[in-house]
Amino acid sequence: MSSHPTVPTPGHSSVRIPHDPGRLPMTLPLLAEKKRLGEPLVMVTAYDYPQGRTADVAGADIVLVGDSLAMVVLGHPDTLSVTMDEMLHHVRAARRGVKRALLVADMPYGSFHLGAQQAVANALRFVKEGGAQAVKIEGARPDVVAALAAAEVPVMAHLGLTPQSLHRLGGYKVQGREEAAHQAILAAALELEAAGAFSLVLECVPTQLAGEVSDRLAIPTIGIGAGAGCDGQVLVYHDLLGLEERIAPRFVRRYAELGRESREQIERFAADVRGRRFPSAQESYGGGSGGARPAEDAAQRIYG
Repeated sequence: MSSHPTVPTPGHSSVRIPHDPGRLPMTLPLLAEKKRLGEPLVMVTAYDYPQGRTADVAGADIVLVGDSLAMVVLGHPDTLSVTMDEMLHHVRAARRGVKRALLVADMPYGSFHLGAQQAVANALRFVKEGGAQAVKIEGARPDVVAALAAAEVPVMAHLGLTPQSLHRLGGYKVQGREEAAHQAILAAALELEAAGAFSLVLECVPTQLAGEVSDRLAIPTIGIGAGAGCDGQVLVYHDLLGLEERIAPRFVRRYAELGRESREQIERFAADVRGRRFPSAQESYGGGSGGARPAEDAAQRIYG
């Protein structure tokens, strides 16, 4: 029997879904083991069922439901306006598609900033209602990390360019270039590890700093615009596939241009409709079947 399950799709008999039965569900001990063995970690964002499922079967170790959904899904200019309820909605959707990767929910702006009690209450919602296995928080907040760890909620920390601090930082700028900032990030990373974080995202920091942090920490680091010295890398789903076309950060490598491809194919569909080339006779249903049941009349089957 094939290890690749199939699903019906309109107009096709089946589509193969990649599946690796040997890949174990990702856990915190496995992440730590990968760091020890020097095996790079792969993290991808996802915001709904098909994206979560795609990232999962493609082999991502971690799927992050990022607050970046404010920009790439909801169309906002930054991440600040996305709410807990909106994040929870998307975490639930991604959870249905993620089977093996570790699912992490991003704590949105305002969901932990009032202190540990607020942070724990909102993080528990992500775990209990959304099915998340961990949460991510931005900034040097060892107090919040410690409270979450005490409440049995695994925490991924995030230093460097923290988009929720957009106004304080004065824009999207590389962090840690000056010696004082370099040392502050290194010290904060050590504090967050001591507080109980299981991993650390480093965003838009110099390669040398990211490498130093990665060498000093026992927990894995995951870079985005932080060079190759981190223990893993993350990209936003819409960036790496070319769905987000408004901005193109230097650190993004586009592996596809699905935004352009989608437009072109919808234009083809529109042209076929206007030219009366769609639907064809083969894509339509005939009559006069005499009440035959779908199982008896292939012409009445919706799929296949």
